[in-house]
Amino acid sequence: MNKSFYIATSMQKRTKGILSCLVAIFLFASCQSYKKVPYLQDAEVVRETVQQEILYDARIMPKDLLTIVVSCTSPELAVPFNLIVASPASVATGNTQVTTQSVLQPYLVDNNGNINFPVLGELKVGGLTKKEAEQLIVEKLKPYIKETPIVTVRMVNYKISVIGEVARPGTFTISNEKVNLLEALAMAGDMTVWGLRDNVKLIREGADGKQEIVTLDLNKAEALLSPYYWLQQNDIVYVTPNKAKARNSDIGNSTSLWFSATSILVSLASLLVTIFK
Repeated sequence: MNKSFYIATSMQKRTKGILSCLVAIFLFASCQSYKKVPYLQDAEVVRETVQQEILYDARIMPKDLLTIVVSCTSPELAVPFNLIVASPASVATGNTQVTTQSVLQPYLVDNNGNINFPVLGELKVGGLTKKEAEQLIVEKLKPYIKETPIVTVRMVNYKISVIGEVARPGTFTISNEKVNLLEALAMAGDMTVWGLRDNVKLIREGADGKQEIVTLDLNKAEALLSPYYWLQQNDIVYVTPNKAKARNSDIGNSTSLWFSATSILVSLASLLVTIFK
């Protein structure tokens, strides 16, 4: 009797020890996994860092499409300097009458950063901000227009792409020509549970045509201080999948969940068999 009681007590202690180890391992793994989920941890690093108060402004790059509008109090003075083409707006069905409307033609920045501007000829705008380009054109127009004209430069094809482990990958046109990394992820529906927050790739092509790949860790608040936090036109953001997604890449999500659940049940069954053997 004493011997059987001793054996039962020993098995109970062993079972409690095993269960305690399993719970500890589970809690540790959960804590480790959670640390990789939240964005911008250690926010005090950003608060304590002296930051320059400089607002981001995009710079004109080769292959950009620009619309440039010159305005004056006397509209006829600005006409020679606006690249406007006639476009058919509607066609009358009865007498084949065609109605046209004026459309602003965009300028394509060549590989050397130049555009061919009416009357003024070739202008070097590559590497300039919109404001700098506007000031350049105003100065060039002084010999032709007595008053100071209003020049407005806009980027037509300012876009970024987000791919990888996000809810809605795609290419997005940015109307205000200013977007940061977190805003880009928000437009793509944020990262999925499979995305690595600490391994986000930014692919950027410079004005010289060279490709650059930068790795950013969005778990750290220091990412806000990175010079790559603000995106340039044509940037590509790639969210890297974690190892679990890589292992299950050939298996549907529902199937992998069933395999995981089955594996857990088998482990628990084996443990119970061992305990009550």
